[in-house]
Amino acid sequence: MGEPVADILAEPLKASTTDARTLSRALFHRLGTLEEGTPEYSYVRNTLVELNLSLVKYAARRFRGRSEPFEDIVQVGTIGLIKAINRYDVTRGVEFTTFALPTVTGEIKRFFRDTSWAVKVPRRLQELRLNLAKASDEMEQDLGRGATDAELAVRLGLTEAELAEGRRAAQVYASRSLDAPAQEDADSGTAQRPLGEEEPVYERIECLESLKPLLAELPERDREILSLRFGQELTQSQIGERLGISQMHVSRLLSRTLETLRTGLLTDEPPEPSEEGSAAQTSSGCAARRGCGTAPGRGSRSHSAAVRT
Repeated sequence: MGEPVADILAEPLKASTTDARTLSRALFHRLGTLEEGTPEYSYVRNTLVELNLSLVKYAARRFRGRSEPFEDIVQVGTIGLIKAINRYDVTRGVEFTTFALPTVTGEIKRFFRDTSWAVKVPRRLQELRLNLAKASDEMEQDLGRGATDAELAVRLGLTEAELAEGRRAAQVYASRSLDAPAQEDADSGTAQRPLGEEEPVYERIECLESLKPLLAELPERDREILSLRFGQELTQSQIGERLGISQMHVSRLLSRTLETLRTGLLTDEPPEPSEEGSAAQTSSGCAARRGCGTAPGRGSRSHSAAVRT
């Protein structure tokens, strides 16, 4: 050993890897002669834990990128180290680090499997997520492209339905805060932004306000025809009977009126507005560019409401 045994035992955490391996072998022989539960047994086992704590930190570094603090991962790995010490048999001639590393790593993996999922899913789906990721990487290397679902299903011996279930399970491994940035490089904005949607009512209101001044400028008979057609939803023949004119005359008047409204909505410089509608006319060009300009020809409900106002 590079240092006296007494100095190493006084500060086991500072022991070199070589000294820790050599002294651990001697302490395991000593541990086998002691009765479990005695103070001497606890002292030797605790010393073994401190001597091999570097092994735990080595295993924990593989999981440093996870969401859990590194100190918590080391603590979980230490539990695995204690289990390895309790099961290790020095007489088999296997190096302790070789025996303990899989146990420590397995304990850390179980910790993530049981606690880190945002939504708890069955263990088979957790394992399927890992197998799916591994198979996808391997097949991409072999094929030079991403594997299809059918190819992955054959590789894993699953049906495509079971594969789809595994993909859905993988989506709940980690959750994202609604207050988190929408993109990693975004200066502003949160994940709440994509939850919004277009509100058609706002566009309809703007279209109605744009129509009001145009309707006010129409002759009374034209407004009455619009009201009967789109407000009361009468046919052109019924309108003609009520007004004492032919159906053909109603059709011509209706087409002319709708064309006048359409032109008024689409033009950037509308006709001289009336006093009551000047403010609304100013926004008519903007409303038309979002699709209001073609609405009158379709006889939509928004125009019925406009006529009734």
